[in-house]
Amino acid sequence: MVQSALFCYSPISTPIRVGIVGTGYAAQTRAETLKTDWRSQLITLTGHTSDKTKALCQRLGVEASASWEELVKREDLDLVVISTINRDHGMIVRAALENHKHVIVEYPLSLDPIVAQELITLAQHQNKLLHVEHIELLGGLHTAIKNSLGDIGQVFYVRYITISPKHPAPDKWTYQHSLFGFPFSGALSRFHRLTDLFGEVQTVNCQSRFWNEQAEEKIDYYKACLCTAQLQFKNGIVAESVYGKGEAFWQSENTFTLYGENGTLIFTPEQGQLIQGESSQTIEVGTRRGLFAKDTQIVLDHLLHNTPLYVTASESAYTLKVADAAKQSAETGETIVMEN
Repeated sequence: MVQSALFCYSPISTPIRVGIVGTGYAAQTRAETLKTDWRSQLITLTGHTSDKTKALCQRLGVEASASWEELVKREDLDLVVISTINRDHGMIVRAALENHKHVIVEYPLSLDPIVAQELITLAQHQNKLLHVEHIELLGGLHTAIKNSLGDIGQVFYVRYITISPKHPAPDKWTYQHSLFGFPFSGALSRFHRLTDLFGEVQTVNCQSRFWNEQAEEKIDYYKACLCTAQLQFKNGIVAESVYGKGEAFWQSENTFTLYGENGTLIFTPEQGQLIQGESSQTIEVGTRRGLFAKDTQIVLDHLLHNTPLYVTASESAYTLKVADAAKQSAETGETIVMEN
């Protein structure tokens, strides 16, 4: 889905002055992109670990901010990029918008869909950009799927499986309930590929299992998780999403299969296959590289020239509602009917 230019922001001059919250892979990739694009100037960066933040700032030649609270209040910034733990996204976005900054945030916008909608409303009130990254929509896999859909006629069933074994499970926030969120919310792309392709969801049914740490001091951590969900779309398509990671798994899998009345499509991140009767045709899948850089460049184009974005915050927030319905279903054992 593509966003039309809905708002005409106040004039913004070049270079666009940027601050980044985060020091991980996404933050570093964006920082390097901003440093090499004449339209932007990376001013400052902050992270959870002081030593890592200082080292990264020294490498990039930028100033370290003591905290995200300090960073968002700086008057020498036009744009704040948020690439930190999922739990903190919503409150940092709110603070940045209240301090009259444009915002880029990695998905999810918030772990709470109600908060996500409040932030969209706030951005509109402030006349500021709120862009939620969904680089899976920019990658070669999603493009190949979209371009091939017409070959199989009416789609009626889809299965998306991502299994990632880890031995041992990493001692990271992505394996922590409170920081990552419910797996389908934290890994929102497992649903967003589906909603981007097939639209609105009618019902959600989900099951989840966690292999939790036994040590009392690590009660919030898990060693593995498995979530399976069935989405019934309003157009009649049934989609299943399976997401698992950690020590319980011994074989990785990343497949996206689509069944249509005229054929079947089977995709991995490397290539695809169109199967019709006895015939099979290979489908090329483009690269996954450079997507954070591409996302950053699309935002700069949008801010300076009002060019369309490839996804809206509202589309991301809708998928977050679907993920929250999956959480409710897993907790209650009931099928959740999505409200209009």
